[in-house]
Amino acid sequence: MEVVIIKIGFIGAGKVGFSLGKFLKEKNLNVSGYFSKNPESSKEASVFTNTKHFKSIEDLVNESNIIFITVPDNEILNVYSELKSYPLKDKIICHTSGCLSSNIFSDIDNFGAYSYSIHPMFPISQKKESYKYLKDAFFTIEGSYKYLKFMIDLFSSIGVKIISIDSKNKPLYHLASVTASNLFLALFNRSCDYLKQCGFEEKDAVNALYPLIKNNIENIFNVGVINALTGPIERGDINTVKEHIAFMPKEHKKAYCELSKELILIAKNKNKNRDYSDLEKYFEEIDKEFYAKDLNN
Repeated sequence: MEVVIIKIGFIGAGKVGFSLGKFLKEKNLNVSGYFSKNPESSKEASVFTNTKHFKSIEDLVNESNIIFITVPDNEILNVYSELKSYPLKDKIICHTSGCLSSNIFSDIDNFGAYSYSIHPMFPISQKKESYKYLKDAFFTIEGSYKYLKFMIDLFSSIGVKIISIDSKNKPLYHLASVTASNLFLALFNRSCDYLKQCGFEEKDAVNALYPLIKNNIENIFNVGVINALTGPIERGDINTVKEHIAFMPKEHKKAYCELSKELILIAKNKNKNRDYSDLEKYFEEIDKEFYAKDLNN
């Protein structure tokens, strides 16, 4: 496909469709418009981005040469099945799933089209605000070889940091994203709960934890994970760890221990002459307790 005029269409008008379309439009790329099974959503998206509201997928296909499917993962194949009813020759078909690869479009060669997954490693939480911050997001792409470089160059030309990954690594890549983003929220929620038990109001708990988290992230960015490590595990302070274990709910202990063992590995890289054997033995004993309980259950 000799792309003379890029025309990017979106099927799906939720948070990702709104945000990515607005971001690309603000970067002066040609966004043709939106189609959604909910016409009100696609109308709203088209107004928000000053693009067309398509009344059918066929209309969108006819006026787009790059098509983004921005729907929930379990709906992607349903959309693709409908897309295949229309001429797709030389068109670029993309989805934005973090976990799924472009291989879900398994028969796309039969239609003369090219498939990609393009994913922003970013928490798109607000339909009309998140686009402002996508300039800071890291994107990944994988898919058909033919236009892979073209798509990378297209995103790079608007200042996006983007790299290609292997299709088979999409679940692992998404696991990394979820661990750093979603699972972090679970840990943050626990931290807030601990502070609320100390008498903090929720807003005060968040305000108290924010500079701790912010500076920790900045340290990781500036000096790396190993040198950013502080705290009782890094110091080898087993007594403090025991106090933590004694105070926390039973259902929190396993996660605390598993994450602490990960911290020991980091600490041993930072302090090669420090002895962490007491901590390691302590967590081994706790592991045995968990194992015994699992057997009894």
